[in-house]
Amino acid sequence: MKTGLIIAGVLLLLYVSYRTYRFATLDKGLSTEIANGAIILDVRTENEYAMGHIEGAINISLGTIRERYIELDSGKTYITCCSHGLRSVKAEAILKERGFKHVFNGGAWTDLEKIVTGQKNKK
Repeated sequence: MKTGLIIAGVLLLLYVSYRTYRFATLDKGLSTEIANGAIILDVRTENEYAMGHIEGAINISLGTIRERYIELDSGKTYITCCSHGLRSVKAEAILKERGFKHVFNGGAWTDLEKIVTGQKNKK
């Protein structure tokens, strides 16, 4: 019984830490960027993307972004997303290292999709 409570407490702490991390690393004002024509860049694998994605999103996996970033226009605005938000943070950093000025972390694609859908409903 005591071990079960300890495990539950640790799992709860990990979950709260993860949610806090996601909130802290998620860029603010994404709806404004989307309204202004930002491009959604999904950095999950092709198989993950095929199972579901935001309509109109570009798929370049994190594993290939160091080579394929040249396919992107550094003058445009991009919002990165993935399954949980961790790969999108890394992709954002890689693109900024390559000279992209307007890159934002959108976190999990399912959460970002709600923002995108909200923008489409406003139009």
